[in-house]
Amino acid sequence: MNIAPLDWLVIIVYVALVLGIGYWFKNQAGKDLSSFFLGGRNLPWYLAGLSMVATTFAADTPLAVTELVRENGISGNWLWWNFLIGGMLTTFFFARLWRRANILTELEFIDIRYSGKAASFLRGFKTIYLALLMNTLIIAWVNIALVSILTVLFNIPAEQVMWYVIAAMTIAAIYSTLAGLIGVVLTDVIQFVLAMAGAIVLAVIIVSSDHVGGIQGMRESLPPGSLNFFPNLDFVTGSPGDVATTLTVSFGTLFAFIGIQWWASMYPGAEPGGGGFIAQRMMSTRDERESLWATLLFQIMHYTVRPWPWILVGLSAILLYPELGPDDARLGYVMAIDDFAPVGLKGLLIVSLLAAYMSTISTFLNLGASYLVNDFYKPFIRKADQFRDEQESDRHYVLIGRISTILIMLLALYATTLFTTISEVWLVVLEGTAGLGLVMIARWYWWRVNVWSEITATIVPLIVFILTRYVWQVEFPYSFFITVGTTTAAWLVMTFLTKPTDPEKLKQFCRTIRPGLGWAPVYKTMDVKPDKLSWTHSLVSLISSILMVYSVLFLMGKFIFGFYLEGFLWLGIAVLAYFVLKINLKKVKL
Repeated sequence: MNIAPLDWLVIIVYVALVLGIGYWFKNQAGKDLSSFFLGGRNLPWYLAGLSMVATTFAADTPLAVTELVRENGISGNWLWWNFLIGGMLTTFFFARLWRRANILTELEFIDIRYSGKAASFLRGFKTIYLALLMNTLIIAWVNIALVSILTVLFNIPAEQVMWYVIAAMTIAAIYSTLAGLIGVVLTDVIQFVLAMAGAIVLAVIIVSSDHVGGIQGMRESLPPGSLNFFPNLDFVTGSPGDVATTLTVSFGTLFAFIGIQWWASMYPGAEPGGGGFIAQRMMSTRDERESLWATLLFQIMHYTVRPWPWILVGLSAILLYPELGPDDARLGYVMAIDDFAPVGLKGLLIVSLLAAYMSTISTFLNLGASYLVNDFYKPFIRKADQFRDEQESDRHYVLIGRISTILIMLLALYATTLFTTISEVWLVVLEGTAGLGLVMIARWYWWRVNVWSEITATIVPLIVFILTRYVWQVEFPYSFFITVGTTTAAWLVMTFLTKPTDPEKLKQFCRTIRPGLGWAPVYKTMDVKPDKLSWTHSLVSLISSILMVYSVLFLMGKFIFGFYLEGFLWLGIAVLAYFVLKINLKKVKL
């Protein structure tokens, strides 16, 4: 790729901007752990929500959507569209509880929910599991996408490309190490605007080009069924290497996506019950009400604003680069930038991909460091009472947090060398946690869930996943069903074979969180009443919000492709769902 001086100037200005933000907020972030990892618990809901969206807009995301669209048409996006159900469940049933818990990390929840030495073991084990395994895997798959981008855009030889990945990661590590979460969030917002602007501009340029012929030319030239929004129910047919039309799946696969995956697997940004960086952002807001609004904004933006520019470029890439096969289909997005972006704009589009990359990397570096410091170093290595005063302990823990950020970066770089495709990492994350999600939901609303329930649900899917995929060689979705079923049965049996959590710990949890459903036996021994959460209104809000977001997603697509009658139908459904949601939100206690 021939990068003009103006393009380089745009890139340099962007890098200077994010580094400047990191330096500007370094003193504010260094006050204490709450400031470094939660922004002082004072983030406005719109900043927290936009930061969630920016984090899920990684460098791999437009490439992955391009690949999905090429193989299965628009309907291929149901691989991730199905997570909206779990996301809205988190919004209306868990967002306020996370903020109410007043904890620093999601793993600290273990300390307020369970009792005994087993709880300490679980907290320490999950710190290593999340910070040093899952987080590094997530960063690795984003790095794999960056490798593809750098290879195509800059013609960098394979043996040298990792040095450029190291440089990009170092920039993200510097500002996240200096400024903590507040720097991450503010750069996230800037990066999201740049990333979305780049995606939209690229889509407009490519679709309007003579090679595609506008929307009408796209409709006439694409394979039949490419514009269908819903998959067909059947077994996949066609010869390998064909450009697929509508996603054709078995009932089992569709059931795995729509009926199980969203509540069973701990996918980043769509953890059942909330978790990961979503929980971190919810806990960083000013109060419970803003926690809910931040999460709702994230779900709306994530599923309605982001997808269509990527989908349009992905569909265009089918026409522009018919020679691409299944293994390199994702490169169509990057090749389109190389071939169609003029000087200056090309630099902006490169910056948009770098912004998408860095917003994700900085979040997971900061999140992983929060686990290592708050949930391993502080409780097990050097406790707060071993310092002369609180100020000394705060300085020390923030320093360890910054060192931990660099450690995770180095581990993630190593993990990047172990994988060749993003799908390999996706497989480990989705199936290696299959079944764990139900415990993460139940522990909030069922008093009988204990620490052994969660330990079992964490370890069993890893074992079953290895057996089903690599020993018995069972393919998805049957491997997924086996893992979910075995894990669910295992943790339920373990729950009833072991003693409940200490009664005093359960009482304290009720005083802090005030859960309602599933806690009656505990409340009978207390003078505290549960939170008067209107389950009916919350459930109606859940259903109406899901219907509203899907309707907006579909109506935008229908109008873009000129199917106006269907578009107005989805518009009517969206408006109706919106008013139902608005009425019920007024009745839900915030």
